[in-house]
Amino acid sequence: MQYRRLGASGLPISALSFGAWVTFGNQLGRGEARNLIAAAWDHGINYFDNAETYANGEAERVMGDVLADLRLPRDSWCVSSKVYFGAVDHPRPTQRGLSRKHVHDACNAALQRLRVDYLDLYFCHRPDPDTPIAETVWAMDTLVRQGKVLYWGTSEWPAHAIREAHKVARAHNLVAPTMEQPQYNLLHRERVELEYAPLYSEYGMGLTIWSPLASGLLTGKYNAGVPADSRLGQERFAWLRDALLDDPQARRVERARKFTALADELGVGPAPLAVAWCLRNPHVSTVMLGASRTEQLVQDIEALEMAGRFDDATWSRIEAATA
Repeated sequence: MQYRRLGASGLPISALSFGAWVTFGNQLGRGEARNLIAAAWDHGINYFDNAETYANGEAERVMGDVLADLRLPRDSWCVSSKVYFGAVDHPRPTQRGLSRKHVHDACNAALQRLRVDYLDLYFCHRPDPDTPIAETVWAMDTLVRQGKVLYWGTSEWPAHAIREAHKVARAHNLVAPTMEQPQYNLLHRERVELEYAPLYSEYGMGLTIWSPLASGLLTGKYNAGVPADSRLGQERFAWLRDALLDDPQARRVERARKFTALADELGVGPAPLAVAWCLRNPHVSTVMLGASRTEQLVQDIEALEMAGRFDDATWSRIEAATA
């Protein structure tokens, strides 16, 4: 495993991490979840990601139970949660958002579900148009000073909102956001590579990127349609299927087909190749992997070796195929 600093901080996290979105609390029981976290740990992964909204908190409960059961030393791994959407199907006004109240309540609930005394990383899961950014920065600073959170960050915030958060923090000597958690893959690049470009040198922001496989498109799973037993074939993920496949201008399936054909030509699996491409971005602190089977996770970890296998000309061909 490789380890990278979380942005400009001193925290070393594994270049590949493991996330619970979609799988924990929905697809997988505790037995399968235990196997996956144990395999991740055995391969050097030291960062596990979660959120209040994943299976309405059940994903955190499963992860917390597994980490406790494995008896891994608490000072040897990092865990994160995210706050915004709430942990119930129809949240009341104070059960969601980034108000001081919900940030406080959600953090305490995440600590209980994950069975930890503190969160290593805590993310504002989306920007909240109904809460002043200054209020959220103060709330996060309070959690850090209470010892409940070590590093806080944002997820899918526009660059101007991240700048505002840093401005507030500097003006009042508060703890500023350390990291951003955006989607980043060969089919989704603009925010990370263009919009956020100035933030890396200005604020030392690190990235904990999600969906390196574009929700499975870059594995080739959907090249010939949507299998009924796939994630996108399930009715509860119709919103994700529509977002990925119903935009003709994005040409995502067409681009994915070209990518998987090139991976076949290179003699490698498309999944680890897509992850390896993400690892090549120096601003990426960690690439979050999701898996429902141990063999999937182990295959994706091959990306560590693959990232240094090909020359720049080959990587340019890969980018051209998905343009």
